[in-house]
Amino acid sequence: MTADTVDLDELERDALTELVNIGVSRAAASLRKMVHREVLLSVPSVEIVTRKSAASLIGQRESESLVAVQQQFEGPFSGRALLIFPQSNGLSLVRAIVGDDMEEAELLDMEDEALAETGNVILNGCLGSMANMLRHGLKMSLPDVRRGDSTLLFEDSDGRGDGGFVLFLYINFSVRERDIRGYIAMIMDLPSLEKLKQLIADFIERVMTETE
Repeated sequence: MTADTVDLDELERDALTELVNIGVSRAAASLRKMVHREVLLSVPSVEIVTRKSAASLIGQRESESLVAVQQQFEGPFSGRALLIFPQSNGLSLVRAIVGDDMEEAELLDMEDEALAETGNVILNGCLGSMANMLRHGLKMSLPDVRRGDSTLLFEDSDGRGDGGFVLFLYINFSVRERDIRGYIAMIMDLPSLEKLKQLIADFIERVMTETE
């Protein structure tokens, strides 16, 4: 493990990517029940970077302001999970959920509530199923909606953005024929990330034992 990143070998990275993809697939299935339409979620890339690097990655990709649903999680590994969208994508997601016939003013009134509910479904589905496959449970806080630039979203409670690491997932949504891009970020300190790395190693060992 270095100051810039947390090292996973190729097998650990593949296992983590598989866990994440199963997690978002389950989240998509839950979201499908909410919108009564086909929902596709994919995770083309999984990276572990510093908090500062994560903010920079989103800042380079997104010129508009961001909206995020955040939840604290506690268990064998703990931290803060964020589901992040560009502002326009967040509105598009809300419109996909509540339907196209709602007036703009009504839509804006219920935007935070709809985003919080959607974020809760996706983050719980993703982290919950990952924890289950790692044979542990996670306790999730109630969702909270935040707005701001990427630096603000990745700051911790004392306003610092230089500590901790981020499990950073770039995700593609397709809901009601809309293509919506977003990000899932799990911010953890080094002990939590080391614990996650150990749980992934245990998971790989179980899978290999079962296939022998």
